[in-house]
Amino acid sequence: MTPSAPQQDYLKIRPYPSTDDWDTPEWARVEIKTLAPADRERWDAFVERCPEATFFHRAGWQQIIERAFGHRTYYLYAEEAGHIQGVLPLGRVQSRLFGDALVSTPFCVYGGIAAATDGARQALEQAACELARQFNVDYLEMRNLSPGNPSWPTKDLYFTFRKALDPDPDKNMLAIPRKQRAMIRKGVQANLRSEVDTDVERCYAVYSESVRNLGTPVYSYRYFEVLKEVFGESCEVTTVVAGERPVASALSFYFRDQVLPYYGGSTTAARHIAGCNDFMYWEVMRRGCERGCRLFDYGRSKRGTGAYDFKCNWGFEPEPLHYAYFLVADDHVPDAKNPLNPKYRLFIQLWRNLPLPLSRLVGPYLAKDLG
Repeated sequence: MTPSAPQQDYLKIRPYPSTDDWDTPEWARVEIKTLAPADRERWDAFVERCPEATFFHRAGWQQIIERAFGHRTYYLYAEEAGHIQGVLPLGRVQSRLFGDALVSTPFCVYGGIAAATDGARQALEQAACELARQFNVDYLEMRNLSPGNPSWPTKDLYFTFRKALDPDPDKNMLAIPRKQRAMIRKGVQANLRSEVDTDVERCYAVYSESVRNLGTPVYSYRYFEVLKEVFGESCEVTTVVAGERPVASALSFYFRDQVLPYYGGSTTAARHIAGCNDFMYWEVMRRGCERGCRLFDYGRSKRGTGAYDFKCNWGFEPEPLHYAYFLVADDHVPDAKNPLNPKYRLFIQLWRNLPLPLSRLVGPYLAKDLG
């Protein structure tokens, strides 16, 4: 059952004082509201023009988190004189296995506060902390792309990989290190071709096999469907085909002048095709360039993983992500969802050996609580 949107007065929204009350701190002159359907267009308009906002601040994620996963959301925005000055998307992920957390933004690599003024930023942060205390969650997590509140503890687990694109695809190819260019050419020599899909069927089939092979529970097919439904042309599926068989696929997001390949994977059969993954990501980059993108966002990876090394081999420099925590019921930064945690090794090994249909059936029940 899809949860209903939170009531506007659920938060103790502070009254908007008179602008001539100069003794009132700047943050207290800002009104905090929760997102309603009628506000989505102006929320997204603010996200589009706010330099620190990302694709994962878009209002559509509220529908996705509620419809695909059944989690409650609290999308807060700061308003002053009738204009949005900041946004903070929050989702509450409650799990018997992983605890109770308020996250900005669950299932996304970036989040946190995007604001035009310091007052809006402070007001949103205070409102989020108040909400975390009301719920008595274990912690509030801000998935900041840039440093946030310096007094909050942080986690240095994740890194992001982003690089500027040249308008000329040939120059982008030459910017890729020689060994990886050779792998892309091997994919071309293997007669691989890329196709843009209008649905997520082939992508989900490939991706679910790929994450099973990695020992990770897969998200539901419904989640991929809702992503495509909500974001439309901003969500594109590129599938690599060998002969008539799909062997790799990537679901990418487009935002401003950026392309973000977000969910990607390849089949067991692709292991025998040299350059398959390199060819897939090159095709995403090439198409993004043709669509006018000037930044390629390779997404986040954990240091010490194959994905981290793969992106470095493409010539991308790792940038630390500044995930920060406001601790409520917990007294330490959480580590329960870190797949590198040694206690998950047996689970990962067992999951890799699950029959694929069973992993697709059971995986979504676990993955929905990973956030």
